[in-house]
Amino acid sequence: MQKINFNSMDYQGLLEAVFLAAQDAISVVDEKGEHILVNPAYTKITGIEHDDIIGKNALYDIEDGEESVHMKVLSTKKPVENTKLKLKPSGKTVVAQAAPINVNGEMKGSVAVLHDISTIKDLTDKLEEAEKKLREMTYKYKPEDIIGSSMAINEVRNLIEKAAKVPATVLLRGESGTGKELFANSIHAQSSRSHKSFVRVNCAALSDSLLESELFGYDEGSFTGALKGGKKGLFEEANKGTIFLDEISEISLNTQAKLLRVLQEKEIMRVGSNKNISVDVRVIAATNTDLAKAVKEGRFREDLFYRLSILPIKIPPLRERKEDIPLLVKSFIAKFNDEYGRNIVDISDDALVILKAHDWPGNVRELENIIGRAIIYMNINERVIDTIHLPQLDTNKIQNIVKSVISTDDAGVTSLDNVLNKAESEYIYNVYLRFDKNKTRTAKELGISLRSLYYKMEKYGIS
Repeated sequence: MQKINFNSMDYQGLLEAVFLAAQDAISVVDEKGEHILVNPAYTKITGIEHDDIIGKNALYDIEDGEESVHMKVLSTKKPVENTKLKLKPSGKTVVAQAAPINVNGEMKGSVAVLHDISTIKDLTDKLEEAEKKLREMTYKYKPEDIIGSSMAINEVRNLIEKAAKVPATVLLRGESGTGKELFANSIHAQSSRSHKSFVRVNCAALSDSLLESELFGYDEGSFTGALKGGKKGLFEEANKGTIFLDEISEISLNTQAKLLRVLQEKEIMRVGSNKNISVDVRVIAATNTDLAKAVKEGRFREDLFYRLSILPIKIPPLRERKEDIPLLVKSFIAKFNDEYGRNIVDISDDALVILKAHDWPGNVRELENIIGRAIIYMNINERVIDTIHLPQLDTNKIQNIVKSVISTDDAGVTSLDNVLNKAESEYIYNVYLRFDKNKTRTAKELGISLRSLYYKMEKYGIS
């Protein structure tokens, strides 16, 4: 390699050209820690003009509380590597490296090079946000979030474990507030698709045309306002994962036909396209209506109904699993303690009597709301939920029922469970007699399934 010789003027000019052209920000301070030299990249990254920084202390260009690499070099007389700093006034994040300037064995100052990592940080933040959304999309409930030990909930839990092992379509049937999304999440979380997306769609919340474009996507120019390049539909987003179609009864017959095609052919066609796209998606649908009745009335396609009903699972209403109320209340107390910053430790027996005697038309969601409101009503020094904190419920009426049960029991009823069991037993027996021992009509009047009625009659010895 040929050696190039520079005279002193050439060398000084070369150094100055390199200094000014460098993409990384460079700053130099003297032995007192005052800026004596900066390059254009420095003024760009800090937002400080050249003449405004010269003569200023090394702490001038960094946020309060940050440690200056220049001052560290001057105090230790050693180089400093890869120190993360936040600049002012620009607010940009940099990684700084600094080294001492020694002339004839004497330290005359410090030189620092600043690498702008704001763009990298922005990308990292966006990546973390995307990963967070993906985790939320994957599933927000876990199998252990299914609270309860009743026979009714254990039966559902067993069905869900079986459903998770196969890719069959599942139809969840249950009243509003029973937690159908929780059970759908649980199926996905226990399945082989758990590492892929869980996409929830509220079919009742979107118009027919919007629902179609959301489910199946669209091509560019397919309608006014369509995005350039088109858009993936939710079936594509859920590929290899699970799509949860909540309120499935609310979709139009036209969209039902297209959904049926997806289930049969495992293909979708975007709005405005004639190209088929293969998808591998596990479908879980949910409804709070009688789909069989909707089929008879012509509001729901019979072929789609049978496609969806390969594995039907009925979620029991809370009135059929009242023995789970104490465990549910405990979980809600823990949840609201965390959300509201409270320290509620328990619920009184009297309050539990009130809760167990209520019919719960809004199911678990209603119970959650009532516990949340009760905690809000409580004074900051109160630790136990009592009947006074449950003004939404007709506590006087319920307490009178319980008192009447206790007063008519010669042996005395001492425990909470005995009180409630005695009240439930007498109520079921009275309804049973009122309908001339017709079990179907009795179950309908009580708002429970025929199977639950048989279980309760056997439990209480009603014949």
